Amino acid sequence: MTTSSMQPAGGWPRFAAAAYGPTTLASVGHGAIAPLVALSALDLGASGVLSALITRQSAVGQLAGDLPASWVATRLGEKRAIIAACLWDAACLALAFSATDLPVLALAVFLFGPAGSVFGLARQSYVTEAVPAAYRARALSTLGGAFRIGVFAGPLAGSAIIASWDLSAAYAFAAIMSILAAGVTVALPDLPGEQLGRRQEEAARLWPVLRQHWRVLARLGTGVLMLSLIRSSRQAILPLWCASIGLSASATSLIFAASMAVDMSLFFLGGSIMDRFGRLWVAMPSLFILGIGLASLALTHRPATVIVAAVILGLGNGIGAGVVMVLGSDASPEVGRAQFLSGWRLMSDVGNTLGPLAIGAIVALASLAASTVILGGVAWLGAAWLGYGVRKTFPPTAEAA
Repeated sequence: MTTSSMQPAGGWPRFAAAAYGPTTLASVGHGAIAPLVALSALDLGASGVLSALITRQSAVGQLAGDLPASWVATRLGEKRAIIAACLWDAACLALAFSATDLPVLALAVFLFGPAGSVFGLARQSYVTEAVPAAYRARALSTLGGAFRIGVFAGPLAGSAIIASWDLSAAYAFAAIMSILAAGVTVALPDLPGEQLGRRQEEAARLWPVLRQHWRVLARLGTGVLMLSLIRSSRQAILPLWCASIGLSASATSLIFAASMAVDMSLFFLGGSIMDRFGRLWVAMPSLFILGIGLASLALTHRPATVIVAAVILGLGNGIGAGVVMVLGSDASPEVGRAQFLSGWRLMSDVGNTLGPLAIGAIVALASLAASTVILGGVAWLGAAWLGYGVRKTFPPTAEAA
């Protein structure tokens, strides 16, 4: 195979800037407002419980938008769908910026979700089509890394903006980031044969595609659901544990930053391992290490030991950056890819939504320490299930390719 045949459309430099730039920009914007939605709700008169419910509306909206996102992606094409999602997102952020009552704010936050569904599906489908299979894991892991970098930088930018202006200015900043992301996406090279591919995709209907591939979604998708559940639990349980042992907010932020720093540094390594040795070499260790980090958290009672557990959690999550997208892209059919990936992303987003709910349920029945140990066990069970699912879904020769 020639070197040119291994290049994505438009060449690597142009592709890298245009493919990862929009994700980073949009993630910086949403990272800036993520901690602020609850504060906006409180400023508008919401109770603590109601502000938490409004904050979760984005996740509800994303669940609602996962399946319809395939319709948008196939009608517009991946590139145009990314642009449309960014502009839609900017409009929602403008609505949140101008919100003067709780229903308007709740509506704006809910509408973030479908925009995120379309953006996530279209960017994954685009990278899957544009990058040769031999580089797929590195490309998609870098996409996951770009998201992590944006989410890490966003709160820092938001803090500086609020210090200089006010809370609502952060929404304006996020809207500008989404508009810039749309502008950068224009530079994405068109996919070869995109018109033919779109006609084939439009001929594939959502429910027939999902019915045809239900075994893969049930088998491999369940493992991905468990991985997503553990990932979202990690984000929720670490600050709760820090508070339970009496650490200050500043100490908690530093510990979380240490975990995120490790998380962000490993995405390309994880992608390289997957491309060279196979998906199992990342999928199972990621969950196993996350399980160690969660279970060991219950044994920590001083800042130094909490940092060790947080770093272990960052290691487990960072090494698995992109693994959900990689497995979904590997399992997706040539025709009906968008429809399959919409079902795949729904499984992942269900796991993301269930994580904090699982913590709340376990704490209500037992304790926070028990929840860390139980979730650690779930992570180890998920590692075994995902290993079974990968081996059952992909032949050993293909998985190691």
